[in-house]
Amino acid sequence: MDRLTRWVFLSCAAVTVLTTAGIIVVLVAGSLDFFRDVSILEYVTGTTWDPTAPPEQRSFGVLPLVWGTMVVVVGSALVAIPIGTLTAIYLSEYASERTRKTLKPTLEVLAGIPTIVYGFFALTFLTPQIQRLFPETGTFNALSASIVVGIMIIPMVSSLSEDAMSSVPDDLRNAAYGLGATKFTVSTSVVVPAAFSGIVASYILAVSRAVGETMIVALAMGNRPQLTSNVLDEMQTMTAFMVDVARSDASVGSPGYQSLFAVGLTLFAMTLVLNFFSMWIKARYREEYQ
Repeated sequence: MDRLTRWVFLSCAAVTVLTTAGIIVVLVAGSLDFFRDVSILEYVTGTTWDPTAPPEQRSFGVLPLVWGTMVVVVGSALVAIPIGTLTAIYLSEYASERTRKTLKPTLEVLAGIPTIVYGFFALTFLTPQIQRLFPETGTFNALSASIVVGIMIIPMVSSLSEDAMSSVPDDLRNAAYGLGATKFTVSTSVVVPAAFSGIVASYILAVSRAVGETMIVALAMGNRPQLTSNVLDEMQTMTAFMVDVARSDASVGSPGYQSLFAVGLTLFAMTLVLNFFSMWIKARYREEYQ
């Protein structure tokens, strides 16, 4: 039985590794076909993205898609990180046990809402509110998409940060209280620094989730790749572009179709770097208590 259990667990682990390897192979193989026709330098430094235009007008500069993705990432982080961190501090240090047991599962319900619902909410509710404040805002804009993506990843920040704070030994808190510290001082000067690695890891994992978000940005942000600093304008992310091309009439083997693999590989590389950075931060600043 022990031997059978070991092989079952090994098989499950192998499935995840092989799946990841298969994804990498497919993306790399498709990207190689793409870069036989398109210069890597043009792809990395170009400022115009239009792979489905007529052959003489096609442009394959990925920077507008990367820019749109980063606008959503930064905007959602500005929403999720402060709210999620303060929520985690409240749940860990201020809330009673009864309140924590009620509030935390309720908050995590946000993570279970389908992203298409978030996108519909951004398009039909949040965008009209923004248009009241800024009449020049279009139907599709980066601001509403960024705010709603930020709302979506709040549970990831708050839940993981609260777990990190709760793991801080009570001896540290009691020592600070014994020196006359207030609850606020203990929370911000003792608990948060002690749980720093876990908190930062939650930030990076939440940002990685924002990088790969699809339906919210596809519905609320639009499909116009452009380099602009105006968040009230329509933009396009890498994931939204992949959705558009996947449902378009681009023929298999064409540069427009093969660009799916190049953009997918770029997106995969970005999330992989963020995950490795999260692991490094966690290992570098992790506190161990006896």
